[in-house]
Amino acid sequence: MATTAILPIHAGKNRPVAAALKISVDYIKNPEKTDVGQWVTAYACDPLIADNEFLFSKNQYAAITGRDQGKRDVLAYHVRIAFKPGETDAETANRIGYDLAMKLTKGRHAFVCCTHVDKAHTHTHVVVNSTNLDCTGKFRNFKGSAFAIRRIADFLCIENGLSIVENPKPSKGKDYGKWQGDNKVLTGRDKLRELIDENIIIGNSLTEFLIRLKKSGVEVKHGKQFSFRPPGSQRFFRQDSLGEDYSADAIQERLMGTRNVVRRRPADEVFVPFVIVRDTKFSLLIDIQQKIQEGKGEAYEHWAKIYNLKQAARTLIYLQENGIGSYNDLAKKSAAVSSDYNGRLNRIKEIEARQKEISALQKQIGTYKDTRENYSAYLKSGRDRGVYDIYAADIILHEAAKRHFDEAGYGKNKPLPKMDALIQDWATLNSEKKTLYHSYHELKDQRTALLNAKDNVERLLGINRNAPERVAERRHISHDR
Repeated sequence: MATTAILPIHAGKNRPVAAALKISVDYIKNPEKTDVGQWVTAYACDPLIADNEFLFSKNQYAAITGRDQGKRDVLAYHVRIAFKPGETDAETANRIGYDLAMKLTKGRHAFVCCTHVDKAHTHTHVVVNSTNLDCTGKFRNFKGSAFAIRRIADFLCIENGLSIVENPKPSKGKDYGKWQGDNKVLTGRDKLRELIDENIIIGNSLTEFLIRLKKSGVEVKHGKQFSFRPPGSQRFFRQDSLGEDYSADAIQERLMGTRNVVRRRPADEVFVPFVIVRDTKFSLLIDIQQKIQEGKGEAYEHWAKIYNLKQAARTLIYLQENGIGSYNDLAKKSAAVSSDYNGRLNRIKEIEARQKEISALQKQIGTYKDTRENYSAYLKSGRDRGVYDIYAADIILHEAAKRHFDEAGYGKNKPLPKMDALIQDWATLNSEKKTLYHSYHELKDQRTALLNAKDNVERLLGINRNAPERVAERRHISHDR
């Protein structure tokens, strides 16, 4: 008698993307619930760092598609399937959860599948990355998805000789933040920051931003700086009291896309052993002695030895399949691929930096032209305070645009470029970036596999792994993931 549920995972209140993913994945991997990680499986990701891999895929998705849904974005989906007490074992429950996720996603999304055995009823949790494997699309919680999941689960249960619910009642959904116990009360400033964040859209003007903010129920007061009063608050909050990301210049930069605001919540690292099954690649060997010194017990040592044997075998198969017959060949190929990868990555960064410059310049040129008439009227009035109050937004934008031109070195000796030329330049760069991204993904996977293999071979052959260049390589592996 299996029951199912699906819950979308959002960043939520006071919880940034990285923290939301980590909390969700760590919860289902809990070693106390999964028999010390015995019932943790995964598809197309490493459970130890799945939250980081999911986060990286979302950054890639934003870079490739240019889409950003902000706080409305669904980061992942939490699927749960629970079984009748005593009807099935953990292995079967995990396999059914894994197959359920595969059928639901058609193998296009990475996921972590964990079976909890700490309750009378065995149940399996799956966290599915909403971003697909090639980082160009997302899984959508389509209408009727709960019904589809239940039908898939019923089919799998019947296939495995388990009972099903004949006439299930529709479940009442619960907000995921509350389901996780996230009930923290926000202060007035917190609410205001959240509303500002939600209404900042890259490419919008300051006037458009203020209009959106007012529609959200925020009262705006003009002065030397803006003051805001969020809905339900008895007082106004000045910009300088909200933090450095909410000053006049900071908001203008965020609207232009030249300032990125990322909030991270520190979280303790929790090690959870795992079993990787089916379509996953080999990972790094574990330094058992170091882990034992850190306080790991005999059970961990036994598991780690078996794990290392499996990874050593996978490493050998990889070397054979790729025609690598010696350590020198492996080192040369690893260095060559890393060099090519770093070259393409640096070029992509150069292109993106230049595209940001072009976009910012286009925005400021348009703003300068649109606000010139009202700014001229302000100057003709002798900078009259009454005229300023009327055209405050345009005046601020006009002066900000002029500062941007001055800082970029434009003037009499360096005229502003034509808009058509900027558009063509941006399009040419974008075409080059798309081409680079296509090969970049392939090189990244190849580079990671080679560096993993090289690290494993060095450990197996007792080659000095503390040399500076090898330490740097291992840092690269960790950073990529």
